Amino acid sequence: MAPRRRFSRRFAALASILALLFLYHIFTLHSDFQLRHQTIPSSAGRADPENTSEPAPVCPPLPGIQDVLVVMKTGVTEAKEKVPVHFQSTLRCIPDYVIYSDFEEEIDGVKIHDVLRSMDSEVIEQIPDFDIYSRLKKLGRKGLEQDDFADEANSAIGKPNNPGWKLDKWKFLPMVQEALRHKPNAKWFVFMEADTYVSWPTLLAWLKHFDAKKPWYLGTETQIADVIFAHGGSGFILSNPALQLASAEYAARRTELHHYTNEHWAGDCVLGKVLADAGVDLHFSWPILQNSNMGELDQFTTELYRQPWCFIAVAFHHLSARHIEDLWKFEQKRWRDKNKRILLHSDVFREYLYPEIASQPSRTDWDNAAAEDQPNASSVDDCRDICESQKECVQFSFRDDTCFTSSNPRLGSASANASSGWLVDRIRKKMDKSGICKAPEFGEG
Repeated sequence: MAPRRRFSRRFAALASILALLFLYHIFTLHSDFQLRHQTIPSSAGRADPENTSEPAPVCPPLPGIQDVLVVMKTGVTEAKEKVPVHFQSTLRCIPDYVIYSDFEEEIDGVKIHDVLRSMDSEVIEQIPDFDIYSRLKKLGRKGLEQDDFADEANSAIGKPNNPGWKLDKWKFLPMVQEALRHKPNAKWFVFMEADTYVSWPTLLAWLKHFDAKKPWYLGTETQIADVIFAHGGSGFILSNPALQLASAEYAARRTELHHYTNEHWAGDCVLGKVLADAGVDLHFSWPILQNSNMGELDQFTTELYRQPWCFIAVAFHHLSARHIEDLWKFEQKRWRDKNKRILLHSDVFREYLYPEIASQPSRTDWDNAAAEDQPNASSVDDCRDICESQKECVQFSFRDDTCFTSSNPRLGSASANASSGWLVDRIRKKMDKSGICKAPEFGEG
């Protein structure tokens, strides 16, 4: 009888394995079915990354995304560096997107459209901003010169010595018309740049609070002279009626607005002026759409009209390709492991920034952007002692032989001639004191 019992055990084990394999097969088919319906072969059908040790990317449910056109703006001098990462991250699950540049080409099999293709010939011929564009039309990428790639620090009037940046301001008004032609029935048009990350489930949850049949202009408020407008790099959103009004305004005042653009330096401001003239005011959206990169974020600030902690976090700007990929993987893990879809600023700090800070609370060649000048410190150790002696201090930075401290934590970024540190226990207490948000803040008011 013993052999029969062993046979029974083996049969039971085999049956269990087969059952598990069957369930796995059914689950895989179901997941594959979902993925096929949530990813878009026409735009985002590139091969998966070679790193097969990570779970396969999954598209979260995105109710309402079929009513959205995502519009990415870029330029020839940055496109090959900044655009490709989006095909495996931010654009992977988007059914309808279009990428506009100052040069028509293909990148990873995706067409990049020349948004200036319908610009008036006299503008191209007479305005020096279009010199780089004329070279591109004649010679393609071979027409690019070394100076075209020369970058400079952003100033109060942008980057006036950068040819690509000077041309960029001319893209905004044509982009409005081109986007409307591309998907005239879209309810929402979401504009982003190639160094912007967008949390799509969070964005769609936000848009539910607005009537797409009305003219909405959503963005992070910025002002030049008497014009209040949405900062372009932070991302901005226009409802279909708002885009229709802007397009009609441009069509009716084309020559006048070309003169206005030529005398201005910021294309997002020009668009804001056109929308204001059309009767569409900006809906202030800070801190939902951020002009800050991850190292500059201060989720604890009380100095502005909103405290970010419980506000939704839809977009971040000034990000490298690596940071965009990191944020995508971060959201992937939240969707996969916890089914968390809406992203709050408290989540960004608690789950993304704080672990990074705590993993290395003392760093050389790093500036955490502490800003309160502290005298009588001749070393980073002195600076730490000063911070520890101040009850509210949570971080310090010793740069250029000067000590700086702060009562709010920031991650900061790499920087020569600086050393930084954080008092992790105090940051954790501050984080715990801020608490868990009872409900997301959507900034409707």
